[in-house]
Amino acid sequence: MKMNGGQALIKALEMQAVEVVFGLPGGAILPVYDPLIDSPIRHVLVRHEQGAGHMAEGYAHATGRPGVAMVTSGPAATNVVTPLCDAYMDSVPLVCITGQVPTAAIGTDAFQECDTVGITRSVTKHNELVTEASQIPLAIRQAFHLATTGRPGPVLVDIPKDIVDPANPRSAMEWYWPTDEEVAASLPGYRPQVEGDPALVAAAAELLCAAERPVLYIGGGILKARAAEALRALAEMTGIPVVTTLMARGAFPDDHPLCLGMPGMHGNYTAITAMQEADLLVALGSRFDDRVTGKLDGFAPDARIVHVDIDPAELHKVRRADVAIAGDCRIVIEALVAAVAAKGGSAAQADRSTWKQRISGWQERFPLTYEQLDPGEGHVKPQFVLERLRDLSPSDTIVASGVGQHQMWTSQFWRFNHPYTWVNSGGLGTMGFSIPAAIGAKAGRPDRTVWAVDGDGCFQMTAQELVTASAERIPIKVALLNNAYLGMVRQWQEMFYEERYSEVYLSPDLPDYVKWAEAMGCVAMRVESTDEVDAAIEKANAINDRPVVIEFRTDSREKVFPMVPAGKSNSDVMVDPTQAADLDRARGGR
Repeated sequence: MKMNGGQALIKALEMQAVEVVFGLPGGAILPVYDPLIDSPIRHVLVRHEQGAGHMAEGYAHATGRPGVAMVTSGPAATNVVTPLCDAYMDSVPLVCITGQVPTAAIGTDAFQECDTVGITRSVTKHNELVTEASQIPLAIRQAFHLATTGRPGPVLVDIPKDIVDPANPRSAMEWYWPTDEEVAASLPGYRPQVEGDPALVAAAAELLCAAERPVLYIGGGILKARAAEALRALAEMTGIPVVTTLMARGAFPDDHPLCLGMPGMHGNYTAITAMQEADLLVALGSRFDDRVTGKLDGFAPDARIVHVDIDPAELHKVRRADVAIAGDCRIVIEALVAAVAAKGGSAAQADRSTWKQRISGWQERFPLTYEQLDPGEGHVKPQFVLERLRDLSPSDTIVASGVGQHQMWTSQFWRFNHPYTWVNSGGLGTMGFSIPAAIGAKAGRPDRTVWAVDGDGCFQMTAQELVTASAERIPIKVALLNNAYLGMVRQWQEMFYEERYSEVYLSPDLPDYVKWAEAMGCVAMRVESTDEVDAAIEKANAINDRPVVIEFRTDSREKVFPMVPAGKSNSDVMVDPTQAADLDRARGGR
C-alpha cells in the first residue's frame, strides 16, 4: 500500500493502539496533522507544549500505557524538554514526536530549527532523527518498545517536514509494519534483564527470614512493573512492614496494618525512623534518592541491603547492596515469594515481636498532626482541606499534585488504598505539573474522579491548560491552596534563613483566581473558613460536565512536618512543634 510519510506516522500510532495524542500543530509537523483528521485517534489541543508533555505523563501514570505528545520544531521542541526530563527522572513511558525542518535545511539555522536530538539526548531514554519516510514505521515501533520495556522512560522521534509532506517526493513510501523479531533485531544491544538470578533470590530470601528489624522499602518501580499484588503477597507472608516513597504511594494500601506510610524528608516519623533503625532494608524498585536517605553516611547505619531494580545502573549506585538483583520487580518478587515459601513462609520468619512493639510505639506517639482552627477563622488549614477532600471523594479518586508544601500534605494526608491513583512529579520536582497531568489522567481514565491539588505558585505556571480542559470537555477538579506565598521556599527561609523572606510573596488577590478560572470556562468557588469547606467540595464533586476550581484561602504560616533538614541525618528528623518535647524526651532516653 503506497502512502506518504505523514499517513504512515498516523497509521503507525494507530497500530500501537494509541487512543489520544496531546499536541499543538506548527509548520514543521503540519503535514502530519492533515491525516490525523481521518484517524480515530483523539487529539487534545493544548495551550502550551509543556502542557502536552505533562498531559502525556498524567495519562501514562493513570493508565500504565505510554502517553503520546506531538509538537512542531524549534521552540515547541524546547518547550517539551521539561516534561521529557520529568518523565526521565520518574521512569514514565512517554513517546514524543517533534517536527523538524526539511532535511536539506538541517544545519542552516533555518526558521524554527534547533538540534532537538542534541538538546534532548540527556533527558530521554532514546531519541532519533528519522531521515527517510520508509524508516517511520520502524522508528515508531522502536519508540514504543523502548518506552515501555526495561526501565520505562521517554523516547523522542524527530521527523523532518519533507519526509511527511505529500507534496514532496521524498515522503512517498510503501507501507509495512515491522514484526517483533525485526524490532528486536534492529536493537541488538537492548536486552533488558527481567528474570532475577535464582542464587541471588535465594540469598535474599535467607536475609528476609533471618532479619529481626526488616523494612520493605518500596519505590515507584513497583507501580511501573505492575507489581502491587506480588508486593502484598510478600509483605503478608513475611509480616515485614512496608514504607512507600513519594513515587510509590498506593503501591501498598495505606489502610493495611503493615503499611508505615511515606519515608523521606517530609515522611512520617514512624516510616523515617523504622528505616533508620532497621537491620535489613529490602529496596524494591527504589533508588536511594537523597530525599529518602538524608545525609547518606548516616542513613540506616546498621542495615544490610537487598536491592531489586530493572536498571542494573541503579544497583550499588548510591548504597552498596549485600544482595543486588537486576530484574523486573514483579517477576523477582514472585520468585522471592516462592523462595520464602520453600523455606517455610510465615513460620520461617525470625521473632519480630520487639520490632513490632517499637513501631507501634512510634505510631502512637508521633502520628501526623496539625493544630486545628476555629470554624470562623478567615482562612483554612491546608491539612484539613486534604482530609476533607479525601473523605468526601470516591476512594479510587486519582490525585495529581504540583510541587511544594501542597504536594507533601497531599501525600501525607490522603489515604492511597488503590495503585495508580497518585500522579506527581518526584525526581525533577516540576512546578506546574498538576493541572496538565490531571487532564491527561482524566483523558485516560474518564470513569474516575480526578482532583488536581495545586498551590498558587504552581497554578500560575500552567493554569492556561484549564482552557484545554474546558474546550475538550475533560472535567477535572482543582483544589487551589492559596497561601499567597511560594510556601516551601518561605518555610525554608523562616527556618534556616532567620525569617529573611526574599522574593516569596505572591499576593492573595492578584490575580483573582475565581474570575480567572471562570474566564477559562470553569465553575469557580472561593473558601475562606473551615465551615465552608465541605459544601464546596461536595458541590465540586457533583459537577461532571466542566472543570471546577476551588480556591482555598490557607494559612501562610503553616509548615510541613515532619521534616529532615537538608544535609542532616534522618535521625535528626523534626516533628510537629506540639510533639517536640516528647521527641526530646525519647531521644534523651535512647
